Amino acid sequence: MIKASIVRKEHFNAAHRLHNNMLTDEQNKKIYGKCNNPNYHGHNYELFVKVTGYINPTTGYVIDTKYLSEIINNKIIEKFDHRNLNLDVEELNGKNPTTENVALTIYEILRKEIDNQYEMKITLYETERNYVEYPA
Repeated sequence: MIKASIVRKEHFNAAHRLHNNMLTDEQNKKIYGKCNNPNYHGHNYELFVKVTGYINPTTGYVIDTKYLSEIINNKIIEKFDHRNLNLDVEELNGKNPTTENVALTIYEILRKEIDNQYEMKITLYETERNYVEYPA
């Protein structure tokens, strides 16, 4: 059997504030700078979901891209797009919504939906120059 990867690209816009309640306001400002703005700030996130597995000899697919697209849209885009990540996304409650934590959260949500026979990797671009891959 032949292994391959398929990658689905999606996009969402969201606001957040990087802030750790265990630190002082001064420490937060020093660590997070502009990203600690009390009135939040936003990003145009680019999300890549990579699924790796064996090509099914009957369908020719690793995974049905329509199914993958529906899961990502239903479980991630509808939940994250045009939202405040600090306030509106239940899975991020109590987490500082860094790109690392957002990517990990997306992975955890999708891992529940995508069979464990598949390897999965999340790549999340916060900006053109900054992105996170999970798992590393």
